[in-house]
Amino acid sequence: MTVKVEVIEGGVPHTKIMIAGLVSTLVCLYLTYLNVLTNTEMFAFFGGLAVVSALIWGSHTIKVLCSYGIGTGVPSAGMIAFGSGVMAMLLATKFGMAAPLVALVLAAVIGFILGYISNNILNMKIPAMVQALTEMAVVGALTLMGFAALITGGFTFAGLTTGSVSMLGMTVSSNQISFIGGGLIAVAFLLGAIAIQHPFNACLGPGWKQDRMLMLTAECGFLSMIVAAIMSFALISAGSAIISLVVAIVGWAYAYNQYICLSKRDAAAWLDAKPIPEMEGH
Repeated sequence: MTVKVEVIEGGVPHTKIMIAGLVSTLVCLYLTYLNVLTNTEMFAFFGGLAVVSALIWGSHTIKVLCSYGIGTGVPSAGMIAFGSGVMAMLLATKFGMAAPLVALVLAAVIGFILGYISNNILNMKIPAMVQALTEMAVVGALTLMGFAALITGGFTFAGLTTGSVSMLGMTVSSNQISFIGGGLIAVAFLLGAIAIQHPFNACLGPGWKQDRMLMLTAECGFLSMIVAAIMSFALISAGSAIISLVVAIVGWAYAYNQYICLSKRDAAAWLDAKPIPEMEGH
């Protein structure tokens, strides 16, 4: 039997965060398709913005799930989000422009199955488990697709598996110079998994505030975007990669500054709190 041990009043309802996160992520993913329409790669940075949007939604989903007394499961929640999401993302890339929507559906199905197994076969009996794992699978899939679009300029299977290298004045196709063949998908996996689980872990406690946690998620998302933008120099034009890097740095600087301000606000609110008494003999 699981008892909810944390109840936090106020803030934005999770449903609104979920809807806003889903819509903004899909919109940003489809804005990367402007690269195809304009025959450029300068809109790849929208993939990074999709990553940030999805992570903000996903971190709050982890908060909802782990408020049922499974705080030690926060890191594993991040891993299962991307472990299940990567399957849906890879399958969906075969569907061209419809890939984000296909990834959404496939990930939701996979997440629902995992949630059902957790509650009814593993007997975890957590009320929010099925919905949370469904959401996190979708978040994982769309986040990885956002990283793919940021690093390669698109989210189709051919673009993620095939690259090119110049040799003696000739351009030769190479699977190793690609998002999947070059192992960049593994780095994206870890960038997303760490960014989605860290904010709730870092902000957990009696002084938890929703806006502070979500701002930290945005900061982690932009920090991951900086790393991905640097990796994109290997696969897209330098000008396009620079645009992504500048957007990421500006976004990170703003989010970091806001997070520090919110941390100071919440720290000041606890100045008059009594110290935690030490147990006798310790």
